[in-house]
Amino acid sequence: MQTANFIAQRIAQSRRIKLNGPLHTVFPLFGPITEKLWVQGWDPEIVYLNAKEIAEHMIFRTPPRFENEPPYTWILSKYAPESALVEYTIFTPDRLWTITVQCEEGSAAQTTHAEITYAFTGLSELGNAMNEKALHAMYANDLKDWEEAINHYLKTGEKVKQP
Repeated sequence: MQTANFIAQRIAQSRRIKLNGPLHTVFPLFGPITEKLWVQGWDPEIVYLNAKEIAEHMIFRTPPRFENEPPYTWILSKYAPESALVEYTIFTPDRLWTITVQCEEGSAAQTTHAEITYAFTGLSELGNAMNEKALHAMYANDLKDWEEAINHYLKTGEKVKQP
């Protein structure tokens, strides 16, 4: 239950990364299942999948990133492969956030640019505080870790090895 003085806060940040592959190869890597190819430890638990293909309103869960947080529930809120756009809505009882990925062909041959935006909204005071930590952690390397992991996968077909 919220206090009468609670004010939800929304914070957001975006970064653009350059990926060394054509759009038709890169965009699918941002799908909820294909992220397994380049993200260490990514193993979503599928809750709802319409038919047997990735589509809007697919629902899945992942373990939390912060101690004492419940598992994250994800909804594939926008999926437009024809526009190279994907958006996820993720939530817990204390916070909600979206991750939007918009890809476009790069100016150099066989490159793709991906604009990644995280927008966090607190649903409680604790959620407001956790979102600050989450945004800072996510953009600590300006998503160069994503760029490195995806480019490594595109070059080798393997995930970056963790130290």
